[in-house]
Amino acid sequence: MAAGSWAEEKPNGGAVLAEAVARIPFTKEESELLSGGIPRGHKNLTKATAELVKAGWMSKGRSGWEITEDGLKATVAFKDAESLTAALANGTPVPADTSLPEKPAAKKTVTKRAAAPKSSAKATPKKAAAKAPGENGGVLGDQPQSVALAGDFGTILGAVENWDPAHDEVQMELDAHSGTWKLTADLPAGSYSYKAVVNGSWDENYGAFGQFDGANHEFSHDGGNVTFHYDHATKDVLRG
Repeated sequence: MAAGSWAEEKPNGGAVLAEAVARIPFTKEESELLSGGIPRGHKNLTKATAELVKAGWMSKGRSGWEITEDGLKATVAFKDAESLTAALANGTPVPADTSLPEKPAAKKTVTKRAAAPKSSAKATPKKAAAKAPGENGGVLGDQPQSVALAGDFGTILGAVENWDPAHDEVQMELDAHSGTWKLTADLPAGSYSYKAVVNGSWDENYGAFGQFDGANHEFSHDGGNVTFHYDHATKDVLRG
């Protein structure tokens, strides 16, 4: 995030958490799945980011996550992971005279000459992604093969178990006119959580605010019908 701030980039939460796990992989204990189907380490990471927001070192928004000026200064004042963690836990403020870190040097771009083709055979064209038909034969854009709402209400809808995107009862239907996926469910009063799972695999799932592998959508319901709308352009799920 600190490096991205110089390029005025705001990665989404899923990208930030994925990079964190890539740099420091989960331990065996952190890899254990909780009742919601989320690794223990993922939940701990999400909680840690909330502490960073509380400290004023980062911000979260629909347009992405961003490190603040105080957060950048914290990387200078507390130079290693241990001191940074201790400062966050103890509420230690960043010293007022701390300067911003220096902007990293720009990497030189090297242009490689294309290699000569080894034969004159034509390349096989790639298969186009599935598209949803619109009115009058139009196209609404690329769409996945399927979208499921995997959550803690799957059994209420008739699925064998919760958090399983394979069951027919949790599959959404594509509205070819609006280009959004819909599912209407009759749920009793209570609090629920869920995620959108694309093409039947947890390899591609979207949580709150359309973040890839992000935190669960959570909501309280008074009871009765609720309609979920998934937009593959934003990767977000709305209720109405």
